[in-house]
Amino acid sequence: MTKQLILASSSPRRQEILKQVKIPFTIKIPDVDESQIVTDDPYEKVEQLAKIKGSYIPIENDNNIIISADTVVAFQNKIFEKPKDKEEARAMIRDLSGDVHSVYTGVMIRSQEKEFVFVERTEVEFWPLSAAEIDSYIATEEPYDKAGAYGIQSVGAMFVKRIVGDYYNVVGLPISRVLRELKGF
Repeated sequence: MTKQLILASSSPRRQEILKQVKIPFTIKIPDVDESQIVTDDPYEKVEQLAKIKGSYIPIENDNNIIISADTVVAFQNKIFEKPKDKEEARAMIRDLSGDVHSVYTGVMIRSQEKEFVFVERTEVEFWPLSAAEIDSYIATEEPYDKAGAYGIQSVGAMFVKRIVGDYYNVVGLPISRVLRELKGF
């Protein structure tokens, strides 16, 4: 019996990661109100968001396996989600400049028989950035659909001095851990 993987996400980055490892999947986008999760703890936030997103998609048969995820950047006890505008993007990148921050991704894997939730954390250190570098970056379209206002997989890579942990977690889906957990399904 072949399992059907359903990605409960509209994220193009999560889709690309699954395609990269040649995992066939379909997409169903959960229509959830993320504002209902009000915790300031990044671990709890991504865990709860992954759960509500994954629980929203119905399991139609015993072949379905649903994967949902959510990613945030955390710096000095503050959660950085997707910036609303250029000023917020500028402030986020300026805050992260020359320092270490954490990226958290919560993942839920769910079938009719079981459900498993985990959170992956990766540390990212940025080089010190000049105001001109930050302004040049926020003038692009890149920062506005990414937690923390940067994409490590594209132009934002130039800011990264070092990472400790899973690179793909920073992109939005810790694929190595996901694949290992899927074996139990």
